[in-house]
Amino acid sequence: MSKLNWLISLVACAGISSVCLPVRGQAVLPYTPKLDSAKLESQGLQLYQDAVQLIRFQQYDLALPRAELATQLAPTKYEVWFILGSLYIQQEEIEKGITVLEKAESLAPEEEGILFSLGNAYFQQGNYEAAREKLEAGLDIKDNSPEALFDLGNTYLKLAEFDKAIDSYQEAYAQEATFWPALNNVGLVEYEQGDRNEAIEKWQSVIEVDAKQAEPKLALAVALFTKGDTQKGIEMGKAALELDNRYADIQFLKDNLWGEQLIEDTKKFLSIPQMQEIVSNYEGASSDSESSLPSIP
Repeated sequence: MSKLNWLISLVACAGISSVCLPVRGQAVLPYTPKLDSAKLESQGLQLYQDAVQLIRFQQYDLALPRAELATQLAPTKYEVWFILGSLYIQQEEIEKGITVLEKAESLAPEEEGILFSLGNAYFQQGNYEAAREKLEAGLDIKDNSPEALFDLGNTYLKLAEFDKAIDSYQEAYAQEATFWPALNNVGLVEYEQGDRNEAIEKWQSVIEVDAKQAEPKLALAVALFTKGDTQKGIEMGKAALELDNRYADIQFLKDNLWGEQLIEDTKKFLSIPQMQEIVSNYEGASSDSESSLPSIP
């Protein structure tokens, strides 16, 4: 629909049938149309529903302008601000997302979904104290949310509150036994605390839950290599990179909350000739497709 047709449609929905033009010679007076606010709000909520449907099909670029217009037509409805803020976060416009989500929170302070989304956004912003506050507040309202518990665990990890991080991850995993990232991150914390055998057990358990995940396989490979089981570590490492070669990128590992000790051991592991050969093979394949694998520091 063109902008002109859209305006015509909007005017029609607002109940405006005609606009009287001033008679020649009269002073031109400002004309204020009498908009039907109920119809405009209804139109805004329909746009909100359209945006939700588009998000389900991952058509975020189409959902965004609808959500933006919905906030103008139905500004008192928290749902429209919530969906718009979530879209901004998805598009990595974190600051805009936080501003809009805070507007949603002001309209519905007891909606745990808004608090969870704000907590996640603050985490991405690096404001871990604010993330903790919103996530804990949301979980006080609804405590059976594995995703929010996982986000809270990540927040505690960034705040170096390791025991709380483990508790939060374990509660998330207890609520949803297929939620492998929570159990995986327990292993990350345990490794940094020096509990390598415990970490190995966690990553082995994750692989039993989902054998197609690269992260626990590479972490387990590094741990086995560090313990002296070189051949098994290499086999596991190769299997991990076959699943997802991004895990050969140290920055990617840091972004996934790998700790300093595990990062140092991973650098050593990836620098051995057998692993360098594997990484080089992926670099060559990536070059052929006009993209290169990041080099190993």
